[in-house]
Amino acid sequence: MYSEGDQLTAPLASVEDLSRVNTPGGSPSPHPRQRHPALSDPNWEPPHDLSLTTPLNPRASLETPLEPTALTPLHFSPEDEERGPPDRYRLVFLTLVLHGVGTLMPWNMYITAYNYFVDYKLRSDDGELSAYSTNFLTYIGYASYIPNVILNWVNVFIQVGGNLTTRIVWSIIVEVVVFVFTVILAMIDSSEWVSIFFWITIASVVIINTANGIYQNTVYGLAARLPFSYTGAVVLGSNISGTFTAIINIVAIAMAPNIRTSAIYYFITALFVLLACFDTYFALPLNRFYRFHESQHERATRAGKREAGRSRIPYWQVFKKAFPQLFNVFMIFFVTLAVFPAVLADTCRTEENFPVPVKYFQAVTCFLTFNLFAMLGNMIAGLFTWPSPRFLVIPVLLRVFFIPAFLLCHFYPIKVTRILPVLIDSDWAFWALAMMLGLTSGYYSSLAMMYCPRTVEPEYAPVAGMMGAASLITGIVTGIVFQMVCTMAVTHITFEIPGYDFPMRNCTVAIS
Repeated sequence: MYSEGDQLTAPLASVEDLSRVNTPGGSPSPHPRQRHPALSDPNWEPPHDLSLTTPLNPRASLETPLEPTALTPLHFSPEDEERGPPDRYRLVFLTLVLHGVGTLMPWNMYITAYNYFVDYKLRSDDGELSAYSTNFLTYIGYASYIPNVILNWVNVFIQVGGNLTTRIVWSIIVEVVVFVFTVILAMIDSSEWVSIFFWITIASVVIINTANGIYQNTVYGLAARLPFSYTGAVVLGSNISGTFTAIINIVAIAMAPNIRTSAIYYFITALFVLLACFDTYFALPLNRFYRFHESQHERATRAGKREAGRSRIPYWQVFKKAFPQLFNVFMIFFVTLAVFPAVLADTCRTEENFPVPVKYFQAVTCFLTFNLFAMLGNMIAGLFTWPSPRFLVIPVLLRVFFIPAFLLCHFYPIKVTRILPVLIDSDWAFWALAMMLGLTSGYYSSLAMMYCPRTVEPEYAPVAGMMGAASLITGIVTGIVFQMVCTMAVTHITFEIPGYDFPMRNCTVAIS
């Protein structure tokens, strides 16, 4: 029995019971049924500690925020909390390696198809080499990197084409279209219009490298937002690109029935690589590691703007702070491109007992050797760093001696008479120099490109990364221009030492 003062009460319904009252005609639930986070976020992952689910927080195990907050239980060690989620299976690192491959794929494909252009497409009906064959690699270099360097420096100050996605996607699309056009040209007989084919090729190279300049610069800016080693991943990819292409070259020489077929293999391979880059870029935002560092960068940028009280980027201050490493990047690629590939590709095999056959001499000692050792040098940079970034300039400047060393080997430009004596009369010595050129290029370029974004504040790291990419391209262009000086040095300078008989063996570069 209840007295009049007693208040009748009913048992409280649980949250689970109320959530079931959500049928037509029924009362609406105060807690509508929640969708599982995995249905809304393809990147959702369960928490590391399922014991965090408590009666007071029944959905704790269903929430995995992008960034740890004060209200979020710690799922990582203090060290992990500071650097964010791990890069599982190194997916982001490998993606940037692939994009590094893509950034140099157009250049590597055109220079590796050197014999296709010089000995097949640029021959007239009577079988004679045209005037375009002389210094063809230098012409390709000008067409490749003059628009590239302009776009790289412009892109440092002006975001050409909008945001990252717009720039990368449209750049890759343009490159794919040009490669398809190049494959079509390879299938057409152009022996009656050699001059027209040459200028069409040059125009194609200009277009594809204009797009590639935006693409390469954007990829380096993207990598600069991530931890230290991820800029090195792009450089590693660029070195793998050369090695990959060189291996395809050797396989094509051995298996393809003719030069044209091997060139078509090159260009189709480039298409597949660029399409893979296109596809993997869209997977990056789904990765927690990438999203974490992207948000960290945006937060640092906003904080930097608030502290500075202005929205404009201090480009001059960034340039001054990064200048030592920008200079290192420039000098490394200037020396490398002054002799590679033109000088190394026109160096002849002269020893009968040398293990590499004449047919493969250029492919092995020039393209494969340089790119393979550049890739190894890049990998070594990830394991052993130079003692001090300040003194990196010393070995970088010492690399200048590679230029006269290669000129004193058996370097014979096509359709030009050599006058400069040969002082390094050994194919083994030439091969060793090629190994050292590639090793030092990969090692020091990786260090300089990784140090560059770390010389400025975090919010300006992408700008410094883009300046590093622009310095890289500037060094390449300057080195290609200097290749003409190298050719003139061996054909217009007479050098004699009394009482010494210089070996002046002439040879013809083997065309496969």
